Amino acid sequence: MKKTIFLSLVALLCVQLSHAAKVDTALTYSAAMKKNIKAVVITPDSYNQAKSMPVVYLLHGAGGSFSNWIKKVPALQQYADDYQTIIVCPDGNVTSWYFDSPIDPEWKYETYVATELVNWIDKNYNTIKDRKGRAITGLSMGGHGALYLSFKHQDVFGAAGSMSGGVDITPFPASWDIIKRLGDYDKNVQRWRDNTVVNMTWMLVPNRLALIIDCGKDDFFYNVNMKLHETLQYNNIPHDFIIRPGVHNWDYWANAIKYQLMYFNGFFNKKG
Repeated sequence: MKKTIFLSLVALLCVQLSHAAKVDTALTYSAAMKKNIKAVVITPDSYNQAKSMPVVYLLHGAGGSFSNWIKKVPALQQYADDYQTIIVCPDGNVTSWYFDSPIDPEWKYETYVATELVNWIDKNYNTIKDRKGRAITGLSMGGHGALYLSFKHQDVFGAAGSMSGGVDITPFPASWDIIKRLGDYDKNVQRWRDNTVVNMTWMLVPNRLALIIDCGKDDFFYNVNMKLHETLQYNNIPHDFIIRPGVHNWDYWANAIKYQLMYFNGFFNKKG
């Protein structure tokens, strides 16, 4: 009896493993920066049977890399299966802030993520090659990056999110190497203002871009996220806004990503 139970469990495990999402490390190329850049690509269990699938681009934070998300939240494989969605985790370098830096031509991560990477993924994977099948989100610096890129490239992304995002960089002129991407704050005040998400909401029209914003109540970015929420409300831009207990850490983001992927799944199922 015990042997039968054991064999049944082994068989069940084998079935589960055979249908598990696949995690690859892709080597992509940026012509803008003339270098190869790695990205994690998670394809769901039914990928080989699908004609096309939606894609969520998932950005890391300052000091991180392309492998952060899958290492810290291995449950992403299950979520890819659950929602039948490809998840792409690109490398945004340690502190790119996902800008095309106006002062350093070696840092062109807006061009890389929003154009070069999207084109590469569409060429090499069975994707929905349209904004209705693309979403982008991220944590901290990546939360800023996801909203920044989606606001500027609404023809590419149909939905976007942010988790604990640095959505207003102007209160932090000496932090996270932003000065290396935009120049000294006191000498380039307008440039900083023009490249911070909270000041870019003028680019939006109601219901064009599906938005979900999530931040912990005790996060040091809480106030700037509230400021963004209020600005969106004032401009009548629909968005989901989530405030929960939590700080700026992986416990919070591992929980937040579940809500974000559920939201994007709803967007994909409505076909944008």
